[in-house]
Amino acid sequence: MKRRTPKQQILTVFVLVSFFCFFAPVDCTASDAAKNISRIQNFYKTVKDLKGSFIQKNTIKDLDRTDVYNGEFLIKYPLKMRWMYKGKTPQEIIISGGSVIIYKKGDSQAYKGKFDRSTYGQSPVALLSGFEDITESFNITGSGDSLILKPKNPSGNISSIKLVMSGGDFPIQSFTIFDGNSNVVEIELKDIEINTGLKDSLFEFSLPEGVSIYEQ
Repeated sequence: MKRRTPKQQILTVFVLVSFFCFFAPVDCTASDAAKNISRIQNFYKTVKDLKGSFIQKNTIKDLDRTDVYNGEFLIKYPLKMRWMYKGKTPQEIIISGGSVIIYKKGDSQAYKGKFDRSTYGQSPVALLSGFEDITESFNITGSGDSLILKPKNPSGNISSIKLVMSGGDFPIQSFTIFDGNSNVVEIELKDIEINTGLKDSLFEFSLPEGVSIYEQ
């Protein structure tokens, strides 16, 4: 019998591995998903606060339009958030002490209401603080560096969420939200800083004089 060369042996192993992953995708993808889920859950056990910047793309199917926003965010656990949108339509969203304030600077208007996870918990702004309960809130599949999340208890119009894992300390690079009307919200996270000691005062907000406040 002719002896195979080392190069031929390596090629044989590669083919066998590829064959296995092709014909047993559930095992391969399940392993990827489990590792990514574990990484996210382990991170959220230790995080106290986050800050960074973002790029958000909102695609509205009926209008055939995509709007792009950018800004900065602050999050302090368990439930303090501040998202600051810049550009032509600047606004701020603050969640703190069980209340939410949406301040639209260009319109000199603000909307104030009670924050309730059953109402706002799957909104783009709130999701980033809620992934610590990822297995309790979502049915999860995925492969490679992506996870597909489907809400166990639908709230609002969200049909699924795609998470893309990062190579940095913060495990999530981006998340994309798909709703029942085929609209898409994609948020890419950048320049993430972890556990910098954010002050509670950063989440206290006083509106300028002349702003109309609407209670929801």
